[in-house]
Amino acid sequence: MAETRKASRFIVPVAVAGVAAATIGLVPALAASGDPDLPEITARQLIEKIAASDTQTLSGTFKISTDLGLPALGGLASGFGSMDGDGGPSSADPSEKLTELVSGSHTLRVAADGPERQRLTLLDGSDEYSLIHNGDDVWAYDSKSNEAFHEKGASSGAPEKDRELPGTPKQLADEVLKAAGDTTSITVDGTAKVAGRDAYQLVIKPKQSGSTVESVKIAVDAANGTPLKFTLSSVEGGKPVVDAGFTKVDFGKPAASEFTFTAPKGAKVTEEAAEKGEEAPGDLPKGFEEGLPGLGEVFGGAGSGSGKGPDVIGEGWTTIAKIDTGAPAPKTDEAPKEIQGFLDSFGDKVTGKFGSGTVFKTKLVNALLTDDGKVYVGAVTKDALVDAANAGK
Repeated sequence: MAETRKASRFIVPVAVAGVAAATIGLVPALAASGDPDLPEITARQLIEKIAASDTQTLSGTFKISTDLGLPALGGLASGFGSMDGDGGPSSADPSEKLTELVSGSHTLRVAADGPERQRLTLLDGSDEYSLIHNGDDVWAYDSKSNEAFHEKGASSGAPEKDRELPGTPKQLADEVLKAAGDTTSITVDGTAKVAGRDAYQLVIKPKQSGSTVESVKIAVDAANGTPLKFTLSSVEGGKPVVDAGFTKVDFGKPAASEFTFTAPKGAKVTEEAAEKGEEAPGDLPKGFEEGLPGLGEVFGGAGSGSGKGPDVIGEGWTTIAKIDTGAPAPKTDEAPKEIQGFLDSFGDKVTGKFGSGTVFKTKLVNALLTDDGKVYVGAVTKDALVDAANAGK
């Protein structure tokens, strides 16, 4: 396990450059007039500016709102409540606590000083949850339960994939644009003030129909190229799927004390070694860094009866991963009533040439599970999944 926890793994906007690099194409565009009044810039130039950004230090306040369109989990959680015991994970374990960010609105304080020191504090009223990375140590502390989590030996140098990136911003931009092909448009659509900073607005949209993504908007700091705000909107409308950005930011070097931690007296401390081969606290789960096809690996690796990876259907924004589990789909009416109600609340029964099945839907990623055990998953609409299943017959 053990990869260096870079600031981008703890602070969402710094990871936005990777999101852009994985998805965008090029439509030449100039920044529209707006406030603030900034020099014109082409989309290519703005991509290069993001790629050239070398922000190593920052601190500030960050807000994130997430709306995947999922039903409330309260009933499901209560259904599992009796299964929890004293041997459960620590409330300070990052793999447990940070899942809260996938829904609702949250305010965080963030700080970074290079790849070896980062701090994230999740604010919840008077309670705080802090995740601190300092060299080989990762500490997490939940003030509400007075529990701490400690992991030693967390760093091992820059990941190989980071060392293999193109050497210059222009080379990286060329690779991004070539990989995106003709499936994406990108424009520089005006300017904005974000956290008191002048920023350009990068707007990314699929050219293909059938994607659940309406647009991705990235506010890019005009001075240093650091992404300041990220908004992902669904074709369903309503609240953005993800709306994340700084409300206050300072690019100066944070005080060293930001990255030191001593467990309070009386706190329950859980020690965990870093040699387990699991994701490190703050790392993205397997599959999310490789793009949508990587999601197929997650599904396929979780018990695929065929023993082989997913088939990839389509390209670009309408990519669908198909997995043959080799076994009929489980019947939801045999599940406990809490689980059955949860599944029914975001599942639609569908039929077609392929037979019948259920589409489990969110505002971003949808999955069709056919009754004969095939899974079709992608950031595409329900109709696109049914069409893919029909085409496979």
